Amino acid sequence: MKKIHVLWIILDLIFLVIFNAFFFALGIVNNTSVWISFGFIHFAYFMLLLTPILIRKGKSTAVFGFSLYAIATVYFIIELAAGITFILVSLDNFTVTLLVQLCITGLYCIILVSSMIANEHTANAEEKRQYNITYIKDASVKLKGLLERVADKEAKKMVERVYDAVYSSPVKSHPDLAKMEKNIIQSINNLEDEITAGNKDRIIIFAKSLLESINERNVKLIALN
Repeated sequence: MKKIHVLWIILDLIFLVIFNAFFFALGIVNNTSVWISFGFIHFAYFMLLLTPILIRKGKSTAVFGFSLYAIATVYFIIELAAGITFILVSLDNFTVTLLVQLCITGLYCIILVSSMIANEHTANAEEKRQYNITYIKDASVKLKGLLERVADKEAKKMVERVYDAVYSSPVKSHPDLAKMEKNIIQSINNLEDEITAGNKDRIIIFAKSLLESINERNVKLIALN
């Protein structure tokens, strides 16, 4: 185990050690109400420690983490204050203690899950946006590199039209177009093979086919949106 992990574990245990030391050293009356508060305080602290596991990975991981940590921290502070209050009061009837603690925890769970759902939507949207950008970027970079390798003027002009069509295509995409976009990328690879072979007629044929596919993709994109 790395030293940094050991240090984090020690840091995490400090609160538990100090809290439990005070709890048992002060000889607090151990009735049901007190143990309920004791349990909820520990639950709130463990949820704070488990927050990293709940964070959605993605481009905005730091933002997702901040929101979940903020929720867990507020919950822990409220739970700690309420729990200590009930421990000091030490009610004989545990019903009030249990109901209050359940309400606090229930509210925390609702806010936590709602935030996680929102983070999932945001992360999925970011992934989709990144995919859209990647399609245009990869295709444009590939075609621009191929342009420099085409010697024949007529063929080069045709490849340039394909490049312009891709470069000016909408970045936004749609799941229904994924297969078509994949085929376009594959066709660009096929075009590269023809350019390497130096076959002018084949280059023009592949470039025209690519241009038709790109225009078809753009027309379908407009229809889908």
